[in-house]
Amino acid sequence: MTTPRSTDATPTPDGDRPTPVAPGASTTATTPVELRRVVSGSLVGTALEWYDFFIYGTAAALVFNVLFFPQSDPAVGTLTAFATFGVGFVFRPLGGILFGHIGDRIGRRETLIITTLVMGVSTGVIGLLPTYASIGAWAPALLVLLRVLQGLGAGAEFGGASTLLAEHAPAERRGFYTSFAQTGVQIGLVLGTVAFLLVGLLPDEQLFAWGWRVPFLVSFLLIGVSLYVRLRVAESPVFRALAAERQTVKLPVLEALRRYPRNLLIGVGAHIADTAAVYLYATFTVSYATGTLGIPRGTVLTGVIVFGIVVIALQPVYGALSDRIGRRPLNIFSVVFTAAFAFPYFLLLRTEQPVLVVLALVVATAFGVAPMIAVQPAFYAELFGARVRYTGFATSREVGAALAGFTPLVAAALVTAAGGAPWLVAAYLIALCLVSFVAFVAAPEMKDIDIADAGPAGPP
Repeated sequence: MTTPRSTDATPTPDGDRPTPVAPGASTTATTPVELRRVVSGSLVGTALEWYDFFIYGTAAALVFNVLFFPQSDPAVGTLTAFATFGVGFVFRPLGGILFGHIGDRIGRRETLIITTLVMGVSTGVIGLLPTYASIGAWAPALLVLLRVLQGLGAGAEFGGASTLLAEHAPAERRGFYTSFAQTGVQIGLVLGTVAFLLVGLLPDEQLFAWGWRVPFLVSFLLIGVSLYVRLRVAESPVFRALAAERQTVKLPVLEALRRYPRNLLIGVGAHIADTAAVYLYATFTVSYATGTLGIPRGTVLTGVIVFGIVVIALQPVYGALSDRIGRRPLNIFSVVFTAAFAFPYFLLLRTEQPVLVVLALVVATAFGVAPMIAVQPAFYAELFGARVRYTGFATSREVGAALAGFTPLVAAALVTAAGGAPWLVAAYLIALCLVSFVAFVAAPEMKDIDIADAGPAGPP
């Protein structure tokens, strides 16, 4: 069993939270130059990896039902395509456990390099797949296999990038700096949507013949960019101290379950509402608006791009605000607004007016999604001690993602059951928001904890 450092403060008896320190205290020794490299590494790395993850969702909404599931009628084909989209979420917790274990054992930086390769290669190969017309049932089977690999990589990416940022950032600005991990995710969303907006300008014959492959094949080129940036980033000073003092643990996931059971549950519940909302707005809306409402594809994709740009602009703003007022108030406000706006969102969509469609996405983003996801990197990093931070962060967050990741599939089924009406989808989103609301209310405010605290040790 590991022994706590002599410099650690005494943990609380139940081990649910690291020990608070004076506001503004800093436990890192990162220089400004190193910090800029860490921020740029996390920003570029998460952008490129989540570009990979998001383009699958857009392709599922627009082309996969035709190319990989042509035996179904259009509605069933869309449901099947969204089901394969959800498969990635099923494997994200496994990716969090697997790579979180590596990250807590050998380092945050090295693990992120591995996830870059897993995600980039699996995405690029999707662009090389033969379709159902060429090899029959093998086509969707191979597609699902590659989606599994995407899920494994995505399950580790955000937790690792956020952990690395949190452990480098000065304590008084942790929320601000860690928000750039989430900014990278939204840049990935915008890049992926822009890619499909551009290839969507092709005639349908060319789009379905070869155009859809281009966004996936670009991933091969992006691997090199991501690796170049990440190889220049220094390992976390917090992890270096743990390794030097031999405080790493053999089985981080078991240690996290023993020491932080309550915080693991909070982490699971906290990620349900924002996962549902983001994929409802960015993925399901594309299918619903183009297929059910008949809104032009370009209009809807433009709205999703604006959605992503608004999030990008607001992430550092909300991150900095959380350093002043705390993570908890912003989380609670965000999830309450998301629930309150569920029905108005679909009312605006159903006007079929391009300006109001874009307005619905912007409002849902600016006041609902943006605060919650900006706070998320710091919120999760602060839930767990340094010994198991990567594992606890990635595992709890990705279990929540798995529970809510089938939202586009559920939403498509609910719309079909309701004869095209979206009101059951709005009610479903409200129910998921209630789950996250309970988690945020139960979560303590932890913005002033010592991020270098190894956490509780000894018998539970």
